Amino acid sequence: MPTDQKIDYLEFPAADFDALQAFYSATFGWSFTDYGPDYRAFSDDRLDGGFYRSDLQSTTASGAALVILYAADLEATRDKVVASGGRICCDIFSFPGGRRFQFLDPHGNELGVWSDR
Repeated sequence: MPTDQKIDYLEFPAADFDALQAFYSATFGWSFTDYGPDYRAFSDDRLDGGFYRSDLQSTTASGAALVILYAADLEATRDKVVASGGRICCDIFSFPGGRRFQFLDPHGNELGVWSDR
C-alpha cells in the first residue's frame, strides 16, 4: 500500500524506450513493463516510475528536479554508468555528509548518485 503523502512515482521523458531499458537494467538492475508505444514503466524494487514518449530532457539546467540514487560503491557505480552508455556531467565531488556525481542517461536525462562512503 502506498505511504500517505510521500513521493510514490517518478516519470521521465524518453524517445527510445529500448535504449533506456537496456541502460537502466544493466546499470541499476531496474525491471520494466511495456505499456505500448508511448509509455514504459520501471521498478527499482523500492520506487516505481515510468518513461513517457518525448524529445525533451529532464536536466537541472532546464529547471528539472534532480533525482539522486544511492550507491555503496560510488566509483564502481560511476564506471557502470559510463560502460552502459551514460555520460558523466559532474564527476565525483564531496559535500557535507558524503560524495556524489551526476550523469546523463542515453536520452539526456540528468540524475545523480551519492554515497556516504
